[in-house]
Amino acid sequence: MTQALSSPFRGRGGLGIIRYGAGNIFSLTAALERLGIPYGMINKEEDFDQFDRYIIPGVGHAGAAMHKLESTGLVPAIKALKKPVLGICVGMQLLTSYSEEGDSNLLDLFPIKTLKFAGGTDLKVPHTGWNQVYPELENPLFENIPGGSHFYFVHSYFIEYNNLYTLSSTTYINKFSASIMRDNFYGVQFHPEKSGAYGETLLKNFSNI
Repeated sequence: MTQALSSPFRGRGGLGIIRYGAGNIFSLTAALERLGIPYGMINKEEDFDQFDRYIIPGVGHAGAAMHKLESTGLVPAIKALKKPVLGICVGMQLLTSYSEEGDSNLLDLFPIKTLKFAGGTDLKVPHTGWNQVYPELENPLFENIPGGSHFYFVHSYFIEYNNLYTLSSTTYINKFSASIMRDNFYGVQFHPEKSGAYGETLLKNFSNI
C-alpha cells in the first residue's frame, strides 16, 4: 500500500521526494504508486531521517531550480547525505558543479558541467522524445535493463561526458551522460516515470539499492 503525500513512510524502502518547487511531482508519484513503492515528501531537514533513499525531481531552468533549492535551506543536508540519492532531469543537473543555463553554480557533488547543446545542426533543441541509452559501467540501477533500451528525454542542456562518473550514455548532437554515479549519488537525464517498462524497472531498482 502506498503512502499519502502528507504521511511520510518510515522504514526500509521508503523514498523521500525533496520538494523545492521545481519538480514534476505528480508524474513521479503516479509512477511510484503504480509500482507500490512507498514514498513521502521532504519539506524540512528533519524529514530526511524518515527515509532510506531520496529523489530530487526537476523540470525547467537549472539556475532557477538551484535558487529555489537554496531558498529551502536544504542544500547542506543534501550534500551531507550518505544514503542513495537520485536526481531526475534538472534534478540530475543540480548535482553537477555548474550549468551554462543561467550561468549558475550548482551543488558541485560531481566535478562536471551542464552544457547547452550546440545549434546549427539539423537536430532540434530541446532534445525531446525517445532515445537509446547504452551502459558504460555495471550498476544495480540498470539491472534487468538491456543496453540500447529507449528512455524519454526532454532537455536543452546536457551533462558533459566523463567516464569516471558515467553509468550510461546517449548521443544527440553529441555524446553525453544519460546517467551518472558518484558514491551514493545517482542522476538520470531522462524521465524514468515517463519511460514505460524500463523506466519503471529503474525506479524499482533504485528503491532496492
